[in-house]
Amino acid sequence: MYLDSEKKKEIFEKYGKSNTDTGSPEVQIALFSYRIAHLTEHLKSNHKDHSTERALKMLVGKRRRLLDYLIKVDINRYRAIIAQKELGIRK
Repeated sequence: MYLDSEKKKEIFEKYGKSNTDTGSPEVQIALFSYRIAHLTEHLKSNHKDHSTERALKMLVGKRRRLLDYLIKVDINRYRAIIAQKELGIRK
């Protein structure tokens, strides 16, 4: 399993308001980014896996929509999440 409960708690503590904050856009964007990185590595070795490729494109779209929502709601929170280099999000 690529994402165990310990790793999730670590992400919740780092990007959320508390270790039980699972619904804020920052936490969801971080979880999506972690999953996108995992699927990208999978596709490097399994380039004919079209269902995973589709899932990856859908995840990128979900993350993009959350980032767009964050721009509309609070531009400072958006800039803070973009500034996180370990997430690998480009503008």
